[in-house]
Amino acid sequence: MSPDKMVTMANQIATFFKTQPGDDQAERVAGHIRDFWEPRMRDKLQAHIAEGGKGLDDLVLAAARRI
Repeated sequence: MSPDKMVTMANQIATFFKTQPGDDQAERVAGHIRDFWEPRMRDKLQAHIAEGGKGLDDLVLAAARRI
């Protein structure tokens, strides 16, 4: 998967959870990524963040710390 596609997918998840009530959106994004992304995808996300996380929503960055 290309980094651009991964960023788009992660940001779409964040956009959805931003619309949900409560103050645990970052944990819910993290839970979704843990539950539905395979380990290679999660590793790519972490590597992208280590390289600066270009294009990722702040909620995705917060969620990645919980994965």
